[in-house]
Amino acid sequence: MKRRVELYDTTLRDGSQMEGISFSLEDKLKITEKLDEFGIHYIEGGWPGSNPKDIQYFKAVRDLPLENAKIAAFGSTRRPRLRPEEDPNLNALVESEAPIATIFGKSWDLHVTEALRTTLENNIQMIIDSIEYLRDHGMVVFYDAEHFFDGYRENPEYAMKTIKAAEEAGAERIVLADTNGGSLPSFIKEVVEKVKEEVKTPLGIHAHNDSELAVANSLIAFEAGVVQIQGTINGYGERCGNANLISIIPALELKYGVEVVGKERLRKLKELAHFVAELANMEIPRNQPYVGDSAFAHKGGVHVSAVLKNPRTYEHIDPELVGNRRKVVVSELSGRSNLIYKAKELGIELEERDIKRIVEEIKKLEFEGYHFEAAEASLELLIERLRGRYKPFFELERARVITEIFQGQPPISEANVVVRVNSRRVHTTAEGNGPVNALDLALRKALTKFYPELKEIKLVDYKVRVLGSEKGTAAKVRVLVQTSDGKKTWGTVGASTNIIEASLNAIMESMEYWLMKEREKDEK
Repeated sequence: MKRRVELYDTTLRDGSQMEGISFSLEDKLKITEKLDEFGIHYIEGGWPGSNPKDIQYFKAVRDLPLENAKIAAFGSTRRPRLRPEEDPNLNALVESEAPIATIFGKSWDLHVTEALRTTLENNIQMIIDSIEYLRDHGMVVFYDAEHFFDGYRENPEYAMKTIKAAEEAGAERIVLADTNGGSLPSFIKEVVEKVKEEVKTPLGIHAHNDSELAVANSLIAFEAGVVQIQGTINGYGERCGNANLISIIPALELKYGVEVVGKERLRKLKELAHFVAELANMEIPRNQPYVGDSAFAHKGGVHVSAVLKNPRTYEHIDPELVGNRRKVVVSELSGRSNLIYKAKELGIELEERDIKRIVEEIKKLEFEGYHFEAAEASLELLIERLRGRYKPFFELERARVITEIFQGQPPISEANVVVRVNSRRVHTTAEGNGPVNALDLALRKALTKFYPELKEIKLVDYKVRVLGSEKGTAAKVRVLVQTSDGKKTWGTVGASTNIIEASLNAIMESMEYWLMKEREKDEK
């Protein structure tokens, strides 16, 4: 398909309105560079009339050597009772020196009379005055018709008057916004097609996700003829978010055959999604399409068996096209195919006699509360033990933790551990800010005498899941630990009715795994 589609990213403005997200100026500049590198066409940097940080952004962004993207400053039409030259918002857009001004205006008569408290005629004049003022100051103007689809539904004649006024005033893009996010794809398509018959200015779509349809509405609008799609990375935005560009971009490239960023950049899609998520301090859902860790994960044995024969049986695209990878999960639902695939992924060639025994042991342990989907290090250790190929680096003889709580003071936890390394018995004590931390420190204190390289690893995440909550405080718990050496991260698991024992087992496995991998490197 030869059609060109413009990608307009508003993560730094609309996306930052999501609850829990607050980008620093440095964050915004880093994201700008990343979006430009990826091939985004327009980056909406913020609303310079609303806060000092965005004013500073538009000053700082001038010094970035952008190669692909053009920067847009966001604002609104003039206030009802001000002339354009008196309006601080319009003047802030001009002072931003951004090449593009994206302004929104009212296309729903309800908003004109109830929110702006002005006349329908004055609203039309506000649109015209604002666009002409910005154009007179050398800016390209994109006009966002706010609430357009709701306005068209209730008063189509007036909604059309607003965007025709924007066209006559010289807007270079007219963007139809489903601001409340309640429209259905069929209605979006019908309206876009009708607008396209009467408006010659290139159209865009700005969809919100309140009905879980922002991506679908954006794509159906593309089919109906829009040239610009606005959205955010990972769908960030207030309420339920905006159209997710991370889903829209591969759909355009791989489903419609439209080149928007190109195949090489598309391979960095997951990297982009995680980069922005990290700066937003948000986790990407594991099941997020295309880039989530579970997007191409296969758990059922029948599925894995088919995927091994032909990936197309259960995958809509090759995961590598978007920078992701196929993942086979080993669990109580697994069969031989899962285990064989996972073992090969770990670099282990299983013999026929081992497979059945390992599968049965995995199912038994998962029945007892273990869970290996996020604990591949524990799975690899289990396989090696059952194959008789693993020699432990240490043995825990006993451990004890005492926590003392004093009124008005922080609690103190002290751990004692006794471990054996070869024939030597070591007894150590350590204090921590909690029982798990104290055990971790005591264990490290004992083992670094023999394995000083353990100083390089640290626990980076710790999660506890209660199993069988109907038993209350007597329920079994599962502890998942993530450990890192600064270069890679691995997961281990422990399960017990005692949270301390479950935690200790997961921590010991994380150390065992690291030592096993270090030994393998030395042997090569």
